[in-house]
Amino acid sequence: MAPASPAPADPGAPPSVDASVSAPGAPSVYAPGELPDSAAAAAPEPAAGPWQRYDPWAASAAGLQPLVSGPLQQTGAAVPTEQQRRKRGRRLLLVWTLLVAVVSSGIGGLAGAYVEREGVGDVHLPQAGKVPAGRAPDSVAGIAARALPSVVTLHVRGADEAGTGTGFVLDARGHILTNNHVVEPAASGGEISVTFSSGATAKGKVVGRDSGYDLAVVQVTGVHGLTPMPLGNSDDVRVGDPVVAIGAPFDLANTVTSGIISAKERPITAGGEKGDGSDVSYVDALQTDAPINPGNSGGPLLDSRARVIGINSAIRSAADGTDSGTGQAGSIGLGFAIPVNQARRVAEELINNGHATHPVIGVTLDMGYTGDGARIDTKARDGGPAVTKGGPGDRAGLRAGDVITEVDGQRVHSGEELIVKIRAHRPGDRLRLTVEHGGTREVSLVLGASDQN
Repeated sequence: MAPASPAPADPGAPPSVDASVSAPGAPSVYAPGELPDSAAAAAPEPAAGPWQRYDPWAASAAGLQPLVSGPLQQTGAAVPTEQQRRKRGRRLLLVWTLLVAVVSSGIGGLAGAYVEREGVGDVHLPQAGKVPAGRAPDSVAGIAARALPSVVTLHVRGADEAGTGTGFVLDARGHILTNNHVVEPAASGGEISVTFSSGATAKGKVVGRDSGYDLAVVQVTGVHGLTPMPLGNSDDVRVGDPVVAIGAPFDLANTVTSGIISAKERPITAGGEKGDGSDVSYVDALQTDAPINPGNSGGPLLDSRARVIGINSAIRSAADGTDSGTGQAGSIGLGFAIPVNQARRVAEELINNGHATHPVIGVTLDMGYTGDGARIDTKARDGGPAVTKGGPGDRAGLRAGDVITEVDGQRVHSGEELIVKIRAHRPGDRLRLTVEHGGTREVSLVLGASDQN
């Protein structure tokens, strides 16, 4: 058989050795299958012992055994290299570590189970440290603490109707301010029960009420130690100011909610069940997102100093789309309050005179007009002239068919909005009106007074 061609040099293999040259002191090396017969016959039996020679660079083939044995080869298995020994050592270390970990976890689990079963080392959850009893005066809790003693819940019963509302103490004489629609069921001979935050109750009577402003004053007698609620200034309120509402929504007395002023001078109307307009209220309202529900009516809307800035009166209901605070739908974040500056004036008149006066311009409006602005009608309800002779409007030059589009530079889009803007003032205040009728002109007038709505 011809000698095998030498294989290409492997850069990682040891230098090649010519098969015809024997290294000094070492046996001749032959390719597999080329051992001469004389050499094969003379080859000694492998020396007994565990170690034999191994050539790690020799070509391997299935079924072939090394022809030359030596003292560095282990019988039946290759001797591991240094790198293999390190890997094996690491594997042994890893196995040992895992074994120790498993045993340790088992012991720990058994010990934990034993402790739990035997009740050793009871668990005690941490508890927060003591909180100071007081609260910051301008926090919701601080405002509520100061205001609650002045807030009352009203239970009103009439011949055919009953309801619940809220009010607050105005003075030490027992005057309480609330909404007209809260006490209206008892206006013709009903009962009003006033419950204070302490739980004490007293009977109340109506001193005066006004449907146009939706305000009423109730008085209790024989009650001592009353805490009047301070009144703020609604003109100082800004959109975004924090507010707190207190009331008895759904007869849940002393309920406190909070929010912000969402808008100012929001024209709203409420009432109108009678159909003749005598029970419609017109309010240039404060809008808030503080949750307000039926039963909050008449309760205070407070600023950060626990001062009244508004009287909660109406909500926008998602159920039927009405504004009336007498509906039973819940809050959707649209609540409206009568500004306290207006409420203060009306309350003083109700206490002193039993009725309130309304500022007027002396004209009859066409409430069915669908254009932009408020149009003066062609005639009054009684058939007389739409512009009252000698009244504020007549003296300012207003006439039938005029369309009023602005009040003091603020746009009005309907007759209701014009009434709201007028009611936000006092009789005797001067207003500047923008009027359109074949052109645009401005007129100035002084508001008159009327006892009628």
